[in-house]
Amino acid sequence: MIFGGRAGVRAVPYMAAVTASRCNPVIKAFYQRLRAAGKPAKVALTACMRKLLTILNAMLKAKTPWQPLAECRP
Repeated sequence: MIFGGRAGVRAVPYMAAVTASRCNPVIKAFYQRLRAAGKPAKVALTACMRKLLTILNAMLKAKTPWQPLAECRP
């Protein structure tokens, strides 16, 4: 269970992580790797939320658009 903070604000990164774990190749690979390691789905999704926030903070700091890693490109 995830709690603390405002539910409305917490729902935004949760839904972004759900979508990214299905569609974004970088986050999808990260999520699948955690699940394969035996992590519960909610734990893996929470880790994806944190990873997304870290990526977004780095993008804002560097003022760059999203650039997936070269090894993750199809």
